[in-house]
Amino acid sequence: MALTVNIYYTGKNGSAKKFAEEMGESGLVEKIRAEEGNLRYEYFFPKDDPETVLLIDAWESEAALEFHHKSPMMKEIAALREKYHLKMRVQKFTEVKRSCR
Repeated sequence: MALTVNIYYTGKNGSAKKFAEEMGESGLVEKIRAEEGNLRYEYFFPKDDPETVLLIDAWESEAALEFHHKSPMMKEIAALREKYHLKMRVQKFTEVKRSCR
């Protein structure tokens, strides 16, 4: 069952955008996208909130997401979050499959 996680990173003085930029420049984004089971890993910048960045992160399964959470990359991501003094708000959605008859 596929799932999507929306993570809102919020900071001050453009720190959330700097975080997203460093995630890309450091190669972490490409490493995450290359992980088995990753379907999507993209940053968006809300028009009405310049201090927030939205990450849409989608995975084939809960197991794939859990494997990612146990990877060494998570320590690097956490260190960058701390560097930029970001707060996080997380939403998790699971795909519902319906059969049409």
